Amino acid sequence: MTYGQVAAAAGRPGAARAVGTIMSHNDDKSVPCHRVVRADGKASGYNGINGPSREVLLREEGAIV
Repeated sequence: MTYGQVAAAAGRPGAARAVGTIMSHNDDKSVPCHRVVRADGKASGYNGINGPSREVLLREEGAIV
């Protein structure tokens, strides 16, 4: 999903930047913030907190090849 799609699903379609801000401060790894991407499909803003990169996680899940 994109940040805009997450915002729309939350009932706030104009709040994509707010979703990005919230996701960038996410310390709860049970929330898969690494799966949310920009509208252009690029991965950015993921805070791995000394863990694996977003690309590594997505490859392990089979989301990118």
